[in-house]
Amino acid sequence: MNIMTVTDVAELIPNRQPILYIDRVDELVPGEHVVARKNVTFNESFFQGHFPGEPVMPGVLIVEALAQAGSIPLLKLDSFKGKTAYLGGLNNVKFRQKVTPGDVLTLQVDIVKLKEYAGIGKGVAYVDGKKVAEAELTFIIGR
Repeated sequence: MNIMTVTDVAELIPNRQPILYIDRVDELVPGEHVVARKNVTFNESFFQGHFPGEPVMPGVLIVEALAQAGSIPLLKLDSFKGKTAYLGGLNNVKFRQKVTPGDVLTLQVDIVKLKEYAGIGKGVAYVDGKKVAEAELTFIIGR
């Protein structure tokens, strides 16, 4: 079930094309959990240089997609309505396999700690049910 469309996501987070990496949200529990998707297409601008002849989604952009997804359950809380979630830190980032054109990147983030203006999420990115990346993400909520 599609909980949020790309238009809904764009109303919540400030990212826009070409750096909006959420196409839809399938699951959402505000303050706790999100499952979102990014359809990886050959038309992505980063594939022009990464890498010619062997297109691979840059790992840093997979982490950016996780960060965008992870900001959604935070910004859906009434206390953070209208605010911006900034990426404040990364820990234990690991990449497991390549993400290439045609893949559907499933982004799952669980918020494991929430304080007044900060949160920590555990994010995992999957393609076809296989883990491709993971990271612990720290978010700072702008006032």
